[in-house]
Amino acid sequence: MFLPKYPDSPTPPPAHTHTPTDPAPTRRSLPPVVIDKNTVAVVLVGGVVLTALLAAVAVTAISVAMAAVVLRSMLRDHNRR
Repeated sequence: MFLPKYPDSPTPPPAHTHTPTDPAPTRRSLPPVVIDKNTVAVVLVGGVVLTALLAAVAVTAISVAMAAVVLRSMLRDHNRR
């Protein structure tokens, strides 16, 4: 039983005692990533392939735009005659 320090005090003893909580959880880091020669090769080849595809799309878009300009010019000249 809890005995108050001052028995003549009108304040009743606390009903609940404070229990300390668990310490803050430790931060977990990501597992180490192993990068070997095969991984580097795959990333490089993938980058080269994606860059080539992007260049192909850009060249195609430019050629379509040039064809559209030439066709529009030809049709405009044809309609003037």
